[in-house]
Amino acid sequence: MSIDIEVFLSNSGIKREVLEQWIENEWVTPSRTGVGVHLTSVDVARVYFVRDLSADFGVNDAGIEVALHLVDQIHALRRVLRSLQHELGPEGTSNEDYIGQG
Repeated sequence: MSIDIEVFLSNSGIKREVLEQWIENEWVTPSRTGVGVHLTSVDVARVYFVRDLSADFGVNDAGIEVALHLVDQIHALRRVLRSLQHELGPEGTSNEDYIGQG
């Protein structure tokens, strides 16, 4: 899913200046094309996450940086886990297979 940034701004209630600052901080990284600037579903989720952290919980910029970094790490770990699960196959490998392999 991709949404034009102008459409997003008109429907989200997020102020342009605020979103531009978040883009400058690299908290959100929209794609720029010859047609315009577009947000992916991941970008949209990050925008709402940052808004919630800031507005609802009063988290400052440094705290938002930490939260986004941790979320990114979680997603990276999930990708690694999925890759490992794929490598092990549908049955997986039990812990007993590793006993005595030291």
